Amino acid sequence: MKYLIAILFILSLGSIVTGYILDSEYSQKLIGFGVLGLFIVVFPLFAYYRWKDKDLKDYMLTKENLDKMREDQHEKKY
Repeated sequence: MKYLIAILFILSLGSIVTGYILDSEYSQKLIGFGVLGLFIVVFPLFAYYRWKDKDLKDYMLTKENLDKMREDQHEKKY
């Protein structure tokens, strides 16, 4: 999955750069497809790859997590 994301990122970035370098009638389409590829394909794949084994409750502001953060701040003061 990591290699697929890297390849798609390079292809999208290459499409954007090629669109800027070439001076043809479809250069704007290359830039557009590169941007779409980044934001519709590459970013969601990257986000899924990075978050697939994480527990979402560790990142939510629940009462227990807020109390734990307050205790940590209180201990750091002294």
